[in-house]
Amino acid sequence: MNNPGKLYESGYNLRARHPDFEQFVERWQRESDEARLSPDCLLDQRYGDGPNMNLDIFPLAGALRPILIFIHGGYWRAMDKALFTFPAIGLNQAGVVYASINYALAPAVTLDEIVEQSRQAVAWVYQNAEKYGGDPKRIHVSGHSAGGHLTGMMLSTDWAARGLPCLALAGGIPISGIFDLMPILQTSINDDVRLDEESAERNSPMTFVPENGPPMISAVGGGETDEFLRQSKEYAEAWQEKGGSAQYLPLEGFHHFDVICELGRTGSELNDAVLAQIEK
Repeated sequence: MNNPGKLYESGYNLRARHPDFEQFVERWQRESDEARLSPDCLLDQRYGDGPNMNLDIFPLAGALRPILIFIHGGYWRAMDKALFTFPAIGLNQAGVVYASINYALAPAVTLDEIVEQSRQAVAWVYQNAEKYGGDPKRIHVSGHSAGGHLTGMMLSTDWAARGLPCLALAGGIPISGIFDLMPILQTSINDDVRLDEESAERNSPMTFVPENGPPMISAVGGGETDEFLRQSKEYAEAWQEKGGSAQYLPLEGFHHFDVICELGRTGSELNDAVLAQIEK
């Protein structure tokens, strides 16, 4: 008999699958360091008073431009916004204001708190958009891995219930996201994230797909595990079933740690798809 726990561990434990993952982290850091040399970037802007509640923003001058908010991955327990400023270069050149957000990490905080911090970051960007050359009516949210999960949670948020009736996200681009958290309960990842069935369900975007949601691209590396491919495909299908415009975008030739490098690379399939969503 198959052991589902073993199946899920191999499907989600990506560092074990890619023992050379550190070289990709070094690449993210190197390219992000270069991006932050821009004299226009504003680092560590506070969106709240709690730990890690800050963001980096790359503004644009002139007419108000669309905004892309990026949420980093790391299984809710690792990584930092400073690793993911590199997409700003290509996106700024395409006329997009870019913001990379931070949040507190498990196990110091729960996933409920991480989701709440991410919502506060989106609300802050919306309320302050015009200061940075951004159009509050054209905010798109993207994220990688756990950030893809948080992207889904942002797309499912009832902003009116939070006192922001005019906040309507213009689109979303989860990249290699996790939309059903139940499998995480059977992996070593949960040693830090500490989900139970109730918290996994209330933090699973698949459970809260909105009716007639904004345009959404569910992107994933074509060389990723069957679990990541399944999750991304099923999320796009669920989005379509609720009347939303969704694209399932497997990017051939890429795996979990290099697919994110395509987000800001001018002319890449992922970058083209993102800009096409934004331009609509």
